[in-house]
Amino acid sequence: MAYVVQAFSLKKINLAPESTVEEVLQNVAMIISTPKFSVPLDRNFGLAQRFIDKPIQTAQPVLISEVLEAVEQYEPRAQIGDVTFELGERPGALIPVVEVNIIDDE
Repeated sequence: MAYVVQAFSLKKINLAPESTVEEVLQNVAMIISTPKFSVPLDRNFGLAQRFIDKPIQTAQPVLISEVLEAVEQYEPRAQIGDVTFELGERPGALIPVVEVNIIDDE
């Protein structure tokens, strides 16, 4: 089953998720919402921000590769199916929307 996760959509962090699905989706939302180098004890966590100040046609493929790399590294239970974008409130702001499949090891 595919789930849709949007960057910056997480309003509260649940420290005790009730299911694996909730935990994985929350983790993916955190990964795609966090700029790289902003987490003090894990500077590699998040997206590298190489897409900033690039034209949208150039920024989209760069952002897709960053999302795929970061999710693969930090949440191996998630498999990314599709990455699309919504435009933010500011001109040129891209918000990634990710289709996530949960890999069930049980």
